[in-house]
Amino acid sequence: MTLELGPDDKRMRLRYAGTCRLCTRQISAGEEAVYERGSKTVRCINCAVEVTAVDRGEAGGSARREYERRRDNREQRIRTDHPKLGRLILALTDDPQSTKAWERGAVGEELLGRRLTDLPDTFRVLHDRRIRGTRANIDHIVIGPTGVWVIDAKRYVGKRPALRVEGGIIRPRVESLRIGGGDGSKLVQGVQSQVERVTAALGEAVPPVTGVLCFLEADWPLIGGSFSVDGVHVLWPRLLVQRMTDAPPQPIDVDPIHTRLAHAFPSA
Repeated sequence: MTLELGPDDKRMRLRYAGTCRLCTRQISAGEEAVYERGSKTVRCINCAVEVTAVDRGEAGGSARREYERRRDNREQRIRTDHPKLGRLILALTDDPQSTKAWERGAVGEELLGRRLTDLPDTFRVLHDRRIRGTRANIDHIVIGPTGVWVIDAKRYVGKRPALRVEGGIIRPRVESLRIGGGDGSKLVQGVQSQVERVTAALGEAVPPVTGVLCFLEADWPLIGGSFSVDGVHVLWPRLLVQRMTDAPPQPIDVDPIHTRLAHAFPSA
C-alpha cells in the first residue's frame, strides 16, 4: 500500500498533538503523520493509504473459520480416542449444536453478503468487522448516500420475528422482539451497542447511523412483516437493499467514511 498524498499534503513529524481525521486516533506530538494543509487536519500513517487498498473483509469469514476449527478438533479427538471405531462414530454422529450454530451464522452472513452486491456502486460495504478490545464483531457495515447502516445477519430458518408491545396507556410503552415465540431482546441490544460504537468512531461529523437485524430464511408473512423495535429495523435481505437505496439522501462523503470505519473496525 502507498501513501495517498495530495498536493496540499505533507508527511511530517507533528509539532503539536492532533487527531486523525479518518480513524479519530490521538496522534502525539513528535509522531509522524500526514498534515493536510488545505483543511489544517491530520491523518495517521495507517490511514494515509489509497481508498482502493481498504480491506472490505469476507462475509462470514470468522464464523466459517470457527466452525471449521471446532469441527476439525472434534474429528481429531474422536479419531485419537477411538482409533478403530473413529470413522464409524463420525459417520453415525453429528456435530454438537454449539458447533452447528457457527456454521448457520456463517451461511447467513454469506447469503446476505451476496445480496448486498445488488447495491448501486455509490455504496461501500465492509464485511465481518472486529470490535477492538472485545471478542465480538459486526457482520456488515454499509456506507452510502443514505447514511451508514450497521447490519447484524441472523439465520432463523422457519421462525417468525414479531414485535410485542406492552403498556402504552397507563404504563410506559415497552417494545420487545420475539422470534418464534422466544425472547430476542439480546439481539436488539447487540445491534444498539454496535451502532453506538460506529457512531463514536465517526467523531464529530456523524451521518445518520441505522441499526438493522436482517433475518434470512425466516417465516415472514405474505403481507407486511417488517418493523422497528427500540430504533432497530427488523426485516429481510431484499427489503433491506430497497430501504437503503430508497431512504432520503444525506450530505455524506462516502469514501472517507468508508476508510475511517475500515480502520476503526479491522477485518475479523
